[in-house]
Amino acid sequence: MKISLSICFLACTTAFSPVVTRHTSSSIAPLEATNTRRDVIGAALVGSVAFVSTSASVAAPLPTYLSEPTDEFKKNEEKAMVFKREQLRIKAQFNKVLERFSTESKTEAEFEKDINELQDLVVATRGLPLGIKKDELFKIIRRKKAAGPWPTKVEYAYQELIREIAYQQNPNTEKDEANPL
Repeated sequence: MKISLSICFLACTTAFSPVVTRHTSSSIAPLEATNTRRDVIGAALVGSVAFVSTSASVAAPLPTYLSEPTDEFKKNEEKAMVFKREQLRIKAQFNKVLERFSTESKTEAEFEKDINELQDLVVATRGLPLGIKKDELFKIIRRKKAAGPWPTKVEYAYQELIREIAYQQNPNTEKDEANPL
């Protein structure tokens, strides 16, 4: 690689350096550059061809890819599949309770029971499962809240659910005593 760079450098510097001629007369004549455009382009072309031809032969070999996955990769894929199956099972439980809440529940006791069951699922799973977003969950509950009577006990349960989801998403239990907020 060093050889190719030095060859390229020499070819390019000779192309752009002027040829100096001196007159032998007694008067001192100014130095003249006798390189033509053709000489410069030719030398630059030779230098670039020399650089490209030598740098291509010194290039690193292409990486080879595995044809079969490794055992470690297979183990990680199996863990990912187990996690995904568990998340789908939990999501089905959430969806069952949400469906019952939005269609079947009509009384204060049923509303409160469903919201408390959602809160218990949030605590048991330490948050919401993959595929259920907090905002979508709140929209479903607010839609039911706007549709009919919403007793105070149900509102308390709803606010507890909101606080529990917020806590599970950010369980910062360390108190910063220097900061009063």
